[in-house]
Amino acid sequence: MTILFLLAPLALLMAGVSLLAFFWTFKAGQYDDPKGDAARILYGHLDEGPPSPPVDEGR
Repeated sequence: MTILFLLAPLALLMAGVSLLAFFWTFKAGQYDDPKGDAARILYGHLDEGPPSPPVDEGR
């Protein structure tokens, strides 16, 4: 039962830190362009050119 006196405040502290981290990222503009981020994930590899062919090691 006494472990609850340690775990409950620790859980509240961790929740508060994560909430502060979320607000910090929101204020820093991390979520300003979600559609652009999605497009870069899907189509970002097209800017690099075609992939190089596999190398045959003489087998």
